[in-house]
Amino acid sequence: MTSNYAKELEIAQLAVQRAAILTKRVFHEKAKGTVSKDDKSPVTIGDFGAQALIISALKANFPQDEVVAEEEAAELRTNSDLQSQIWELVKSTQLNDTAAETLLGGAIPSSEAMLDVIDQGNSKGGKTGRIWTIDPIDGTKGFLRGGQYAVCLALLQDGDVKVGVLGCPNLPVDDSAPLSADIGTNAKDDDGKFGVLFSAVQAEGATSRPLTTGALSRDSKKISMKPIADMSAASFCESVEAGHSNQSDSAKIAEKLGITKHSVRMDSQAKYGSIARGAGDIYLRLPTSKTYQEKIWDHAAGDLIVREAGGQVTDTLGRRLDFSVGRTLASNSGVIAAPAAVHGQVLAVVQEVLGIKA
Repeated sequence: MTSNYAKELEIAQLAVQRAAILTKRVFHEKAKGTVSKDDKSPVTIGDFGAQALIISALKANFPQDEVVAEEEAAELRTNSDLQSQIWELVKSTQLNDTAAETLLGGAIPSSEAMLDVIDQGNSKGGKTGRIWTIDPIDGTKGFLRGGQYAVCLALLQDGDVKVGVLGCPNLPVDDSAPLSADIGTNAKDDDGKFGVLFSAVQAEGATSRPLTTGALSRDSKKISMKPIADMSAASFCESVEAGHSNQSDSAKIAEKLGITKHSVRMDSQAKYGSIARGAGDIYLRLPTSKTYQEKIWDHAAGDLIVREAGGQVTDTLGRRLDFSVGRTLASNSGVIAAPAAVHGQVLAVVQEVLGIKA
């Protein structure tokens, strides 16, 4: 079968893999060039560098497409030291990736051009046209503490997710590796492999393959969510940060469902990838505030990958995630991802605990 999005998928996979190489280099450094944004969330030189590499590849191949990305270069324009650190990272990563350079469209020529590239992620999003959404390092706090993080990229066509790619440098390549809170904390970059690349195209299924330092690995496998025959044996994952999900309500939901295992708390969309390949079963992200709006870059790729692996993803009201209303999921509240066969059961208990009337 010939994919309608074959080129988009290939470029997205190569761009995410190259960005992951850059982030992994920063990950191994003690000083990660961390600064705080206006919302007090951290951003590192890896975030800026990864975003520059991905947007450069997208604009070289799909110049008319818009981009919604998390970071902007204003801080770098007034901080020459930080700008220089990021430029050295970007430049050296490009030089070490000649195998993909032709496909990705050539190198960024200068540090000034790099800043302009980063700022091309300023699209407001919306319900018409082709829009890519990028989170260069999803789970920055996990990245800083030595845990899980993900490089995330998705293509929206008229507000619908068509292509999704997640690079998870600290997840094990083995799809059957059991999920645990400390999974990947001792990850080693052996034999040119350093994590897993999840991908999906709408109506074409989801796959995983090893992240590599050269060309894309040919070891690509279809993935699917694990059927839950006994809910008491199921596992669910949630965010590490209490501010990202209501963990006390999650515990009540697990108890009512009969789940006996402790939740696995991990950062980033690595949670989506983990349940999509059957390492976990359910992902809950419960609202902690009535006013908080999830960002589309935090969910678009994972949403498609889970659905293409046989899952269902909705908010706490049972609505599909709506990526067509701008840079946030303004029409949604919370996230519930589970195998399609049990999603309704999980949703009912979530609504019971949260006091939501269906």
